[in-house]
Amino acid sequence: MPQIDDRDQRILTLLQQDCRLSNAELAEAVGMSASALWRRVRSLEEAGIIERYGATVNPARMGLEFEAIVHVHLARHDREGTRAFISAVQGRGEVQECYATTGQSDYHLRVLCRDLEAFNRFLEEFLFRQPAVASAQTNVVLRTIKRNGPVTR
Repeated sequence: MPQIDDRDQRILTLLQQDCRLSNAELAEAVGMSASALWRRVRSLEEAGIIERYGATVNPARMGLEFEAIVHVHLARHDREGTRAFISAVQGRGEVQECYATTGQSDYHLRVLCRDLEAFNRFLEEFLFRQPAVASAQTNVVLRTIKRNGPVTR
């Protein structure tokens, strides 16, 4: 894995802010030649530091007005039940993020839905039908303070 120096960090910060920057624009911004910058970005990609490029989409403008954090407790922690739960969650578009954590809950899901009715259907028709799920607690997101902050060292 390559050592991340200040120039690499600047490249990463700029790409996280706008991944559509051209190679020439990025090279100028960090004070490098275009060919040297291209090699450095390629090295960051090959090392897995840059995983992918993408667009940030505004959920509300897509009609997804309801957001919640769902804290899931599993009834049992056997390998097959856990795998089935993870696979089911990965296949659901409403689930934007899923984290296995320490603490009172086993998993934390960030869920986006059109409205409360759609969220209720997600719970009743999907989440509570998962055999490994014992219970879930929901925190409705009232306002987003920070999302998709840049990763820095």
